[in-house]
Amino acid sequence: MSDQAQGRGGDSAPPDIRTIIDKESPFPPVRRVGMFRALRWLQAGWQDFRASGATSIFYGICFALMGMVLKLVLHNAPEYVSALSCGFLLIGPLLALGLYDISRRMENQRSGLLGSVFSMRGRWSNIGVLALVLAVIMMVWARASLVIFALFYNKGMPSMQSFLSQLFSLDHLEFVLVYACIGAVFASIVFAISWVSIPLMLDRDTDAITAMIISCVSLFINVPACLFWGLCIVAAVVIGMMSWNLGLIILIPVIGHATWHAYKDVVGHPSDRSQ
Repeated sequence: MSDQAQGRGGDSAPPDIRTIIDKESPFPPVRRVGMFRALRWLQAGWQDFRASGATSIFYGICFALMGMVLKLVLHNAPEYVSALSCGFLLIGPLLALGLYDISRRMENQRSGLLGSVFSMRGRWSNIGVLALVLAVIMMVWARASLVIFALFYNKGMPSMQSFLSQLFSLDHLEFVLVYACIGAVFASIVFAISWVSIPLMLDRDTDAITAMIISCVSLFINVPACLFWGLCIVAAVVIGMMSWNLGLIILIPVIGHATWHAYKDVVGHPSDRSQ
């Protein structure tokens, strides 16, 4: 295995990017990026958001509306709201597929909302496998979430207002810690298999299993960068939800576009092997 700096189009790569090349591997080369490279991804995501305008805002509104509807329908059942809200985030990488396609189209000097909506066309089999995996993880998480609630609230479920007040007053610190730790396990699994796999399948029509393997390998090579990137995503989602979901209109599209740029930085091309 050897290291080689490689940028886009043959240009020199930034100093915080290094391509990891294994000439005997059937997979594309993976680049090791600097820990704070996510700041550059967010900057690029913001630029794509501004350039795409209403197209990205449409997706942001869809995310915000889904969150609002979820809260309205289940406002008296906090155990279901929390389980489905976190589950909704687990399948978020798949729901952001249109945002990845918008960034891809902008790179290729194409545009249009309609095209991004049908970005799965011709890729149903590959992306469908990953969608099935994410759906199974979401269902397992939903079940685990309800079990945690049942263990800590065995005398009856609280109302939404009392539940929120208990969280902020830390009266149930044990519940918060257990719920957060279990949720982090599920979120880590989803992040590992999807953080670059969906853009990879969209861009190169890679099969789902190969894409998930590449995604996991990319994470292990870029653990510091992935930890920082994951914290950025969590912070954006928390801020968006605390603003009555209105912040999601902007933050989710920016994260979606930034994910595309993360993929472009991390996953190299077979041509890198001949450099």
